[in-house]
Amino acid sequence: MRVNAAQELIAGAAQAPAPDRGRLRVAVLSDSPPERNGVGSYYADLVQQLRGRIGGAELICPTAQTRRWHRYVTPPLPGDSTQRIWLPRPFKIRAQLKSLRPDVIVVPTPGPYGLFGLVAARWLSVPLIVGFHTHYEALAGIYWHDAFGRLCRWYLSGCNRLLFRHSALVLANSAEMQRQARLLGARRVELMGTSVPAAFLSRPVTPASGRLRQVLFVGRLAEEKNVPTILELARQRPELRFSIVGDGPLRETVRNAAAQLDNLAYLGWLPRDELIGVIDRHDLLLLPSHVEAFGTVALEAMARGRPALVSHTCGIADWPALARGLYVMGAQESLAEGLDRVMRLDERRRRATAQRALQAARSLHAWNAQTWLDWLDDPGGVRRVV
Repeated sequence: MRVNAAQELIAGAAQAPAPDRGRLRVAVLSDSPPERNGVGSYYADLVQQLRGRIGGAELICPTAQTRRWHRYVTPPLPGDSTQRIWLPRPFKIRAQLKSLRPDVIVVPTPGPYGLFGLVAARWLSVPLIVGFHTHYEALAGIYWHDAFGRLCRWYLSGCNRLLFRHSALVLANSAEMQRQARLLGARRVELMGTSVPAAFLSRPVTPASGRLRQVLFVGRLAEEKNVPTILELARQRPELRFSIVGDGPLRETVRNAAAQLDNLAYLGWLPRDELIGVIDRHDLLLLPSHVEAFGTVALEAMARGRPALVSHTCGIADWPALARGLYVMGAQESLAEGLDRVMRLDERRRRATAQRALQAARSLHAWNAQTWLDWLDDPGGVRRVV
């Protein structure tokens, strides 16, 4: 499905009749722990949304208990020692699946948990839905340029091809990710939206003032997020206050910069409940990533009535209905130039953009929940044009 076509479905989703799905059960097997990154947060939110609307929904992924004893026997993620490659416990997961008896299995990652999900789907003879959220091959190209990098890209491409070949449906979160999925052999590809946590929607929103004094970055502290550019921008703009939230291989670089600059605060990694208040205290989110399949944190900021300045490579910029609540950097525009452009707008226009951001995020949230229910109910019967 093309992104423009999705906008029409978003507008009409609320009018569609809701079938009875009280017996539908789904299991999600993910290599990403909840709240550790965008993928982990996505499926924690999705499972929470589905519970109460279907017969059962379970997220099977590394947990705090898993991480305690596995920390000493699992390798770190290449290029990022703050994350690890977690190994599933087959007998425990098998027991969970036998108890749940899922009608469909969802796999969003090409790691050990994801591959176990493929095996489980074939063992249980149930459809497999693959979520394609991250272009891991592109990330491997950023970090590894040697033989090891080629090996990583080969492995990741092979795992994705294997998952796609055995899937009833592949879901991608942007037009570019749809294209990549097809190149990797996906036969049926649909465009999925992104939901936000219930707390982001239920807590009262403080309307944006339209001023631009405090800016925020939230995400993995890594090269693909273009973090060094944010640090340089903080040095160039002493009149603005910058805050950075997250963890990753550039953590010490960020910590050192914050110690040197009076207008830069490093807040570390924060749970999402605390993140709401941090977003509310800022006027603009920055997301100048080199590689960003979607940009969930930008949608979360929008749900709090705060617009984001994002690079043109962020998948969220492909959604016209969302782009009206964003500031999108041009292909040749630097982060500093993009920020200057936003600062030249008067407060009234910035307030209007913030209001559009709030409305667009909530509309996408509602549409995404409904379309996921449709896909889970009949993953093999999707007939949309791709």
